[in-house]
Amino acid sequence: MDIRVRALETLLIDKGFVDPAALDVLIDTYEHRVGPHNGAQVIARAWADPDYRAWLLEDATAAIGSEEGFGYRGRQGEHMVALENTPKLHNMVVCTLCSCYPWPVLGLPPVWYKSAPYRSRVVMDPRGVLGDFGVTLPEQTEIRVWDSTAEMRYLVLPMRPDGTEGWSQEQLARLVTRDSMIGTGFALDPAQLADAGGDA
Repeated sequence: MDIRVRALETLLIDKGFVDPAALDVLIDTYEHRVGPHNGAQVIARAWADPDYRAWLLEDATAAIGSEEGFGYRGRQGEHMVALENTPKLHNMVVCTLCSCYPWPVLGLPPVWYKSAPYRSRVVMDPRGVLGDFGVTLPEQTEIRVWDSTAEMRYLVLPMRPDGTEGWSQEQLARLVTRDSMIGTGFALDPAQLADAGGDA
């Protein structure tokens, strides 16, 4: 696949359809300036600021994309909905038709998100898919699977880990993982952050 992509890129550049400098800017934007760290900032603010959390859950598009929010907007992020995980409800996101994904807050989608097995299994067996990711939920926890479309993208608001009272938004953001914002994982707990070399 990598060879095919490089061959196609070379052909498009040689034919003059793609400007290599513009392509480099696009790749750099989504690899370094747009990505899960943007979403982590959104989640951390929602954990720390009850007013922002309420706004995010009521109108995620504005809370994420407006200047009063974060200004994270653009392609694949025009219409956003935030889904809050609780002890009684766990949300997961998929795109069963293709790979619709909220680029402005999560960057480029992981390979598994675009794979046919994930896209089909998560709808039929969400608990089994969570198990594949190492996530076990109590039987009484309801699981809802949300199907992204060209018109709507979803961002999961994971539960805030215990033991983070008084933490700054910067500290909280380090606990947020990409998978926790898709619903296939949890946010890190403080011990995991310490084990990974972060300063809790």
